[in-house]
Amino acid sequence: MIRDWPECGYIRFAWHAETYRWAQAALLVARKVAQDPEMVSKWLQCEGTWFVGVDALPTDQQGRIGGVPLAGPAAKRIGARHDLHPAQLSITYPGYPRPRHGESEAAFRYRRDRDAAHMDGLIADGTPKRRFLRERHDWILGLPLTETTAGASPLIVWSGSHRILQETMIAALENVPETGWPDVDLTEVYQAARKRVFAECKRRSLFTRPGEAVLLNPFTLHGVAPWQVGTTASHDGRMVAYLRPESRESGSVWLRQK
Repeated sequence: MIRDWPECGYIRFAWHAETYRWAQAALLVARKVAQDPEMVSKWLQCEGTWFVGVDALPTDQQGRIGGVPLAGPAAKRIGARHDLHPAQLSITYPGYPRPRHGESEAAFRYRRDRDAAHMDGLIADGTPKRRFLRERHDWILGLPLTETTAGASPLIVWSGSHRILQETMIAALENVPETGWPDVDLTEVYQAARKRVFAECKRRSLFTRPGEAVLLNPFTLHGVAPWQVGTTASHDGRMVAYLRPESRESGSVWLRQK
């Protein structure tokens, strides 16, 4: 788990040769994943404009891919890990967003107008959908794989939003045994917290290029911007690999991290 987060709730890492080497190795694998018919059938959503790609990039438990280690300033900041899941391969294409299959009009408007802003780990379940904390992450590391211009659906964060969402989770969960957390309905308090974030926190676009990286506090509200007209990108679209390990810390330690 990362400690001593900056007030904004995220860390940007400048271009580094070791990070770029990893991104180039990951890109070669990512292209094959994005063209695999089974993967396309499973993950291509939003009328062909978003490849969701959860655990689709075959990085190993240390973050290596194609024999290339995860290295550079971001890797040093998170420290050595031996429990990483395969990375998410998130790809956006021109025209994003389009409605996702089964998505309501209200949900699509939120995706389009609010960048589908969310806190990772709060899983929608049931009918109607309710939100529950089913995953606790140590951090979220974003590693861009393709060259594009800035309008290619960059990562969006709300600066300082991690403090608001963390306060919300503490208030809702601190008096509940950790084993009961997955069953606590957080829908209303989460929606209220998001409204507060939109009112109080600055929306920031974190456009990055291969060789750069972004590390997010796990409570940070974040999303993906619509693809802008006039954006330049290759046929690969905008590819970003995301690593988000589950926390090994106790619930109380994770909940009150600084």
